Amino acid sequence: MRYFVLASLCLIAVIAYVQRLGVQSANTSIERDFQINTAQFGTLGTMWLIGYAIMQIPSGWLADRIGSRTALTIYAIVWSVIAGSIGLCTSFEALLVVWFAMGMALAGVFPCAAKSIGSWFPDTEKAMASGLLGSFTMLGTAAASLITSRLLTQAQWSWQAIYVAYGLAGVVWAIAYFAFVPERHGALSIAPPMTGADWRRLVFSVPLRFLCGQQFFRAGAMIFFINWFPKFLKESREFSETDAGSYAAIVNICALVGGILGGFFSDWLLRRTGWRRLSRQGLAVAGMSACAILVMLTLLPIGDNLTIVIFSLGAFIATFGGVSGYTVAIEFGGTRTATVFSIMNMCGNFGAAIVNQAVGELKEATGSWNAAIWAIAAVCIIDAVCWALLNPKEPLFPHDHV
Repeated sequence: MRYFVLASLCLIAVIAYVQRLGVQSANTSIERDFQINTAQFGTLGTMWLIGYAIMQIPSGWLADRIGSRTALTIYAIVWSVIAGSIGLCTSFEALLVVWFAMGMALAGVFPCAAKSIGSWFPDTEKAMASGLLGSFTMLGTAAASLITSRLLTQAQWSWQAIYVAYGLAGVVWAIAYFAFVPERHGALSIAPPMTGADWRRLVFSVPLRFLCGQQFFRAGAMIFFINWFPKFLKESREFSETDAGSYAAIVNICALVGGILGGFFSDWLLRRTGWRRLSRQGLAVAGMSACAILVMLTLLPIGDNLTIVIFSLGAFIATFGGVSGYTVAIEFGGTRTATVFSIMNMCGNFGAAIVNQAVGELKEATGSWNAAIWAIAAVCIIDAVCWALLNPKEPLFPHDHV
């Protein structure tokens, strides 16, 4: 059953990312319909990220209180209905409000998924499960580019019609998930209410601060691949919309494979050495450092094909080590996994929102993507430093941990 649960979580990760990122491949149509520029379109993604970030802790707390199965079903129906309704917007301001609300509703997906993994999987399989979950977000990113661009250009669908279909897919998943997946009962299923001492422990935990710091910068780095990469290819390398979607999908598939293999390797290294710091944090330091170097190499005068190869390798290496973020949060949280994960994820989405906005502003101000590339490389380096300093020696709630 735990592998069926994992498969279900991976599927909703794909659906959620297709719903979230389809607008990136439809940016030309949306910019034309609402008469907005690159920086304003970037604001759309930023509003989503802010809504997503501010609801992380409430959604994680609710998942800990009522169980991940019930919470995730509710969240999936609400965000999918909102996603399917964006075609009703008649102004850019209305679209911003609806997209902000969709970000808020989707906030619970990964705290719920992390809690499910913590409940269903033993320690020696948590990185594998986390790697698959995280990697399927990259499959969703790739699918969003491929499916949306082809529905727009080949099937001649409007972006509004595409989002009705995307919303329906999420609702169908939610009904099936609630019908076929049981709630996990046991020590890690439903947590008791948080006390004042519990909240103080969260606020003053130094390892949690570094865990949040790495997520802030890691998400900031990855938002370039998620939100901006198709546009980068079209504008800096003059790719067609279809080619940009295809090559962006290739890069994101490499990120997917990196996360899967990184999860299996991290668990293998833990079984082989018994050394969590090496198998979790050490892997992340190496991955983000290598990604920074590769991103900077794309600034050299190289051909389009080599650029795609370098970005693909960078995305692969970053996610190979990036699986550690989910795994450490799950191991660190005990019965509070959803709450701990949601705090970490909230910081990550604030980081993604800030970097996302900065990328759009840098491109608009300079007329070039070079400054944005330098910024992404710097963010990767800072993330590696956070990982090097992160060393949780015991669970945050040891009395809850099993």
